[in-house]
Amino acid sequence: MVSICFYFQVHQPFRLHKGYSFFDIGANHFYEDETANREICNKVSSKCYIPMNRLLLELIEKHKGKFKVSFSITGVAIEQLQRFNPEVIELFKALADTGCVEFLSETYYHSLAFLFSRPDFKKQVLQHKQMIHDLFGQTPTTFRNTELIYNNDLAKFIEEMGYKTIIAEGADHVLGWRSPNFLYQPKDCYKLNLLLKNYKLSDDIAFRFSNKGWSEHPLKAEKYAGWLHSINGNGELINLFMDYETFGEHQWEDTGIFNFMRKFPDEVFKHPDFSFINPHEAAMHYTPVSKIDVPNFISWADIERDLTAWLGNPMQNSASEMVYALEQDIVKTKDQNLISIWHKLLTSDHFYYMCTKWFSDGDVHKYFNPYDTPFDAYIVFVNVLNDLKETVKNRLKSRAVRKQKKVNQPIPDRSL
Repeated sequence: MVSICFYFQVHQPFRLHKGYSFFDIGANHFYEDETANREICNKVSSKCYIPMNRLLLELIEKHKGKFKVSFSITGVAIEQLQRFNPEVIELFKALADTGCVEFLSETYYHSLAFLFSRPDFKKQVLQHKQMIHDLFGQTPTTFRNTELIYNNDLAKFIEEMGYKTIIAEGADHVLGWRSPNFLYQPKDCYKLNLLLKNYKLSDDIAFRFSNKGWSEHPLKAEKYAGWLHSINGNGELINLFMDYETFGEHQWEDTGIFNFMRKFPDEVFKHPDFSFINPHEAAMHYTPVSKIDVPNFISWADIERDLTAWLGNPMQNSASEMVYALEQDIVKTKDQNLISIWHKLLTSDHFYYMCTKWFSDGDVHKYFNPYDTPFDAYIVFVNVLNDLKETVKNRLKSRAVRKQKKVNQPIPDRSL
């Protein structure tokens, strides 16, 4: 028996005002581009989230629960959907109610927190876990870190938090001669299971589907299912991980992507030994074939599969160090609004926009970048951060003054 594990990432960052300048520091404390956030959320909801959620509901009903998928939805995406497109949240709830959809844990703010602050990382994971429970009635047992950033230390940390499964990139330099089509276990872990993305088969849908220069174009459901069927006997678990925006946004409707997905389960089920499975079920049905040692961080980004998409140049390193250096003072304010603003600045997209890799992966970075240049992204981010830093400084100073006044206040004489 071979199982197909479909996992979709749903994420939308809170975008900053591209015009936030040096002269706004100290005068303008509103950083978000509300218009862009609303317009993009509405567009992606219309092109992807709504039609695709409805299609998944249709497929689950048609196949009487045998078709299954899983999602990881960031907290910042959920916040925007609740504000701008509550219909999408209701559709996700309907998917949860089918019993065929698993919702995964991740960092609430889609951050790089594990690299900079383990305490904040844990807080974000627990905050996200609670949101998933409150919205969808599930307590996640599978963890997915931001951009599939992963190493041995993360796996051990996640195991200690009580999770049963973690997912990561099936990078060639990690797997070596081994196949991603089996269940593994992280090095130094004894309870945690590891699912590795089959990046070739995943990217055939996520990136190559509409490429007319690709030798396999057009990709039909029959052909793709045939590729999966050929794995029978050489694998047990095919992990197809991709951005949910693949459907309708990255691959437009006129490419045939929705028709492909509508036919895909039928073609898979033509082989009696194939089924669909969720990550927590994979950990129950399969036994790890070996341990995987990943001492250095990997991710699912770019051909390097490392951290250079977010921490690959001096601008990115400077911005990340500056924002995390503010953590202690932010926490001291005990102001939930300021803490939330700071957390939104931790979202990995802000550092991704500063990437200067304009070579093999350049087109990908340009496509997702709302700024004209990475340097513009850095300048806006630092301006916003400096204003927040001044706000926090003034807030703590005012609190100290009030505290001192209270200490110095004379004690009234109540003697008779």
